[in-house]
Amino acid sequence: MKDNNDSSAIRLDKWLWAARFFKTRSLAQKHIELGRVQVNGSKVKNSKSVGIGDIIELTLNSLPYKIEVKGLNNQRRPAPEARCLYEEDQATVDLREKRRQLDEFSRINHVYPDGRPTKRNRRQLDKMKKGSW
Repeated sequence: MKDNNDSSAIRLDKWLWAARFFKTRSLAQKHIELGRVQVNGSKVKNSKSVGIGDIIELTLNSLPYKIEVKGLNNQRRPAPEARCLYEEDQATVDLREKRRQLDEFSRINHVYPDGRPTKRNRRQLDKMKKGSW
């Protein structure tokens, strides 16, 4: 078991916050409590210590992420530095991109692709429906 004072380990919620997956630590804690975050294939608590080489699987906005921890940092650093803390699984990146494309294509067939009709457009639609166009 890893010690919390060990420099080769850090709390999971703190690492997710430092790696910029969540804007606040409380959001990271909430996702962990809801079971949306797994470390090495098992559900964990907020205080779980993660170290280099651990595999983290999480779901954000219904999109999967599979990450290998490459570095540890107690501070929240700029995004380019935060990206150095982990490496993503390429298969998960491809799956996430496919899901984004499917979501985008499903919005094209939406009832109002350009948003809700304006008051003027709605009046014109009503006239067309009544046949007095």
